[in-house]
Amino acid sequence: MTKVTMTVNGKTRTAEAEGRTLLAEWLREGVRLTGTHIGCDTSQCGACVVHVNGEAVKACSVLAQEIDGAEVTTVEGMANADGSLGVIQQAFQDYHGLQCGFCTPGMVMSTAALLKDNPQPTEAEVRHYLEGNICRCTGYHNIVKAVMAASGQQVAPVAAE
Repeated sequence: MTKVTMTVNGKTRTAEAEGRTLLAEWLREGVRLTGTHIGCDTSQCGACVVHVNGEAVKACSVLAQEIDGAEVTTVEGMANADGSLGVIQQAFQDYHGLQCGFCTPGMVMSTAALLKDNPQPTEAEVRHYLEGNICRCTGYHNIVKAVMAASGQQVAPVAAE
């Protein structure tokens, strides 16, 4: 076991990790931030997306020891300073871009990366960018609406069910 230290959501965090400990496991078990979900363990579903040094990565494909000293942002770090939902999180709530919620942390983190690089994406660009994130519940329609709304673009309201 080796001590691994990272700045996670603006706070220095240290926890032990074996050489084979994945970043997703280190975040969930080592520092008790459980917003990062582990879905497939094969880097296919995108539920574990976090930002490492400002870049979106799948936390199930990175060893914690490899990024010792890095800056990591998780879905918990997307909230406002007062604990209220951040813009992207609020858009996912407002536009029903979630159902079971399992894919939501990865979708939110991928959306943040997309909007950092492309602040006003088209619907086609959103769909293309989110191809690495699997959702089994929503059919993606409302996720795309949420991303468009988070980018500040006009989106038709979601009909009440």
